[in-house]
Amino acid sequence: MVKSKKFWNDEYKNPEHLAMSDEPSGDLITFVRWAEKNAEWQPFPKDGFVLDIGCGNGRNIISLAKESGMKGLGFDISTEAIRQAKKMADKLPIEFTVQGAEEKLPVPDESVDVVLDMMATHFLNEAERKELVTEIVRVMKPYGWLFFKTFVLEGDKNAQRLLAESPASEKNSYIHPKIKVMEHVWTEDEIHDTFSPYFKIYKMIKSHKHIKDGQPHKRRTVSVYMEKKRD
Repeated sequence: MVKSKKFWNDEYKNPEHLAMSDEPSGDLITFVRWAEKNAEWQPFPKDGFVLDIGCGNGRNIISLAKESGMKGLGFDISTEAIRQAKKMADKLPIEFTVQGAEEKLPVPDESVDVVLDMMATHFLNEAERKELVTEIVRVMKPYGWLFFKTFVLEGDKNAQRLLAESPASEKNSYIHPKIKVMEHVWTEDEIHDTFSPYFKIYKMIKSHKHIKDGQPHKRRTVSVYMEKKRD
């Protein structure tokens, strides 16, 4: 975890591996537009509450708060990312804190309308992933929305290579060659089995296979739109 914190602090100060942006993710914008069109009632209620797990520089939760009038909380393990998020949020009703995704979510039961979990949980081990899902279910209101984005194994030759060359101790996990920490690659069945007991899964949208000149070019991701079931 210490190595991971240092990597992300350095990355947010001087990006080398990722294209950092202040603009919201295109995948989030697509989800918001879809939910506004298809949800039975307002999915992003004014003065509602949004929780952003692994919020980075806050670009996604800030965009959602600006458009909807929601309040919220974002957290990340990187102190530099949180510093940038606080600066960008200015006077919006959003709190930001330094915290890892493996820790208890610092919000009450059934208090959250929307959860954003975008490219954060693949750094957790199996027990931590299960605990985080339990925590997400605990804090979300019935019929609240979860936008989940992560790496997906199907159709990703890069992931298959990493699993073969640098396997970790858990299934479908490898040791990242640069960060030197474990990363997990979800399968479609694993996503379904993990979330379907608690959520109605509406869409699973996979990115392109990212093949360039016949060779693997980028990692493949999946965006999942989910609505929490009533107990």
